[in-house]
Order: sequence, then C-alpha cells, then structure tokens
Amino acid sequence: MAERRVDGDLRVVQVTEALAEQCGALETMCFPHANPDHLVTATDVRAYAKVFPEGFFVVLDGETVVGQGAGILLDFDFAHPQHRIVDLVGKDGCGSHNPAGAWYYGTDIAVHPGWRRRGIGQMLYDLRKDLVRRLGKEGILAGANLAGFHAHKAHMSAPAYIEAVVRGELYDPTLSFQINQGFEVVVALENYLEDPDTDSWAALIRWRAPPRCVPTQF
Repeated sequence: MAERRVDGDLRVVQVTEALAEQCGALETMCFPHANPDHLVTATDVRAYAKVFPEGFFVVLDGETVVGQGAGILLDFDFAHPQHRIVDLVGKDGCGSHNPAGAWYYGTDIAVHPGWRRRGIGQMLYDLRKDLVRRLGKEGILAGANLAGFHAHKAHMSAPAYIEAVVRGELYDPTLSFQINQGFEVVVALENYLEDPDTDSWAALIRWRAPPRCVPTQF
C-alpha cells in the first residue's frame, strides 16, 4: 500500500520497524486496564513489519502515530469459536499468520484519544476491507472490545449485554460502531483478553466480503 493522505496532516502507511516504539506506546495508552502481556508490544510490531506489514496500518499526524489497525491471515474453526487472543495470534502477536488463510483476523485497533471523532476508525476498517477484497479472502474476524460493559456489568451478564447492543437497546462505543460497519456478532467470547473493565469478555464479530463478480463466458 502506498502512503495515503486522508485529512490535513494525517496519512496512512504500512507498519515499519521504525514505528514500533510509538505503536506499542499507543496500545498501552488506549487500553490502560488490560493485561499488558495480552496487548501489542513494540516487539510484536517489529515482527509484524517482517511477517505481514500489509496487514498493519498506521495513521500518522506528521511523524506521530495516532492510530493503528493490525491483523493476520488464518483459518478459523467456527465449530469451536471460543479462544483467547493471546493463544490465537501466536508468538510475537503474529506467529499464527498464514498467507493462505481464509480470514483476516483483526488483532488490534487503537486510536489516540486526542484524535478520535476524526474518522480514523472508519478509515482503518475501510482499509481492512479493501485488503480482504484485494487478497480474495472470506472476510474479517475480530474480538470486539466491550467498551461500555463496565457501566452495566453489576446488573447484567456480558452475553446479555452483547444481545442488548445487537438489538439496539444499548449503545457500546466499540461494538455498536462495528455493527454499523456491517459486522455481525457470532458469539460472546469468555476470557478473551484480561481486562477488569470487561471481566475479560469480548464479542466475536464477522464481516463477510461480498462475492466476486465472475465474467459470464459465452
């Protein structure tokens, strides 16, 4: 992917090792309560830069990292969907990457608090969809962070919260946005990523790529 300018000084690039420290710091800033061992680190970013840089998008304001979206290609067992992110991704956050895999699994998305509401999240999802279509993959999978669950968990379970968000009865800053991006919820994921705010729950979400048009043969 060539560098893409999107909004004033904002531009999108593929990840490089030179951006590793900034990307790791952004991850910690965006998920301060999560287990740091389960987050994308600078070491992981360096591995992505070698293994699958095409799947790791970085948004820069000047030379400052203000957003990022990472992922790997893999096959997924929908008959047994429960998993922890740390187990799924493999060594250095991308060891399970398989170029022949049918799905792009979104391992991380983060936007600096000072740069939110500028369309960065939308742009990162659009870039992922473009990549999936270009590579001819089935679609996108991810574990959706339940950003608003902490305000409701005293009186409802995570699966019930997810169902309420899907029905439109509750708004979740992350999951509602993803549903509006065309994602469907597959199942609630228990012990997905250690975070006291979510009691380690997430929602497995899926976006199916539209079928490719095949020219009619005469």
